[in-house]
Amino acid sequence: MRDSDKQRWPRQYLGWKATGESEPGNGGTKLEVWPQMTRAQVEEFRYFKIFTVEQLAGDADIVHAAHPLLIPARRAAQVVTIHDLFFLDHPERTHGEIRRDYPALAPDHARRADAVITSSEYTRTLLQARLGVAADRIYCCPPGAPAWNALGRGATVPRDGHFLFLGTLEPRKNIGFLLDVFARVIERLPAAPRLVLAGGAAPEAQEWIERMARAPLAGHVKYIGYTGQSDRERLFADARALVLPSLDEGFGLPALEAMSAGVPVLASNRGALPEVIANAGVLLDPEDLDGWVAAVTRVSHDDRWATELACSGLERARAFTWPATARRVRDAYVDAIARRRERAA
Repeated sequence: MRDSDKQRWPRQYLGWKATGESEPGNGGTKLEVWPQMTRAQVEEFRYFKIFTVEQLAGDADIVHAAHPLLIPARRAAQVVTIHDLFFLDHPERTHGEIRRDYPALAPDHARRADAVITSSEYTRTLLQARLGVAADRIYCCPPGAPAWNALGRGATVPRDGHFLFLGTLEPRKNIGFLLDVFARVIERLPAAPRLVLAGGAAPEAQEWIERMARAPLAGHVKYIGYTGQSDRERLFADARALVLPSLDEGFGLPALEAMSAGVPVLASNRGALPEVIANAGVLLDPEDLDGWVAAVTRVSHDDRWATELACSGLERARAFTWPATARRVRDAYVDAIARRRERAA
């Protein structure tokens, strides 16, 4: 790569750089930066190893991939991020490089990494049992609860509020089942609150979107596409409850967002959702149609129950803070650097 190319690239934060220079709150370490790359450059970087991180950014102590595949490095400690193993269990339900590369490469990359960051104890256990990653190399770093402009000061359970689904419309999110639930609810309660679905759409979503436009869902179920942060707050403010019937979740960020906003949560009992929600919401089998119909129906008209769920969620959300997350990530970085240096000694 020419020096002129490097100079043209914008730069972004990557990871920790132990320079000995003081940076407040970081124990004598400071953040290093590295260049952003085009998709073509990423392909060359990852698969053909034309570049190492040192060639791109100069001397660095750590390189952190926000995905399961290692970024090539000559000297820097290598950290990967793995949120779930859905790409191994159901590769047919994934797309692009996740389908092409993750099943073949991620297990070996996880074992070779100096540290693996994940967001739940559920996934941490899977990484040990299924990928053979050493327990002391896995760091559970759940995200902190969001800070809302107006929400989070009390229960948010508007009587005429909608039910809200947040997330990508894909098979893992059990969207077809969710539509089955609301079709049954509408049969029982024609005036039941609407269901609003917000998020991107996988290729499989087209049949669900078309179904929403037909009876009995037409007029009761609405897909609004991807929403930004300001729109998310409005959606939660107008929500009666969040519904999340996923077949698997490595964490389940919408559940934490809802709890922190004071919105009741009805969620699947699969994956990391029981760990995140604990006893602060309603956990249901994602294949139990009758159970979901009963829960949606009850939270629609039982104000006291809805408020109790909302208040429990607010209390639970306080356990998730960004300072705690930052401390745990820093521990992972420091340990990863130490392991790399031990190997080089």
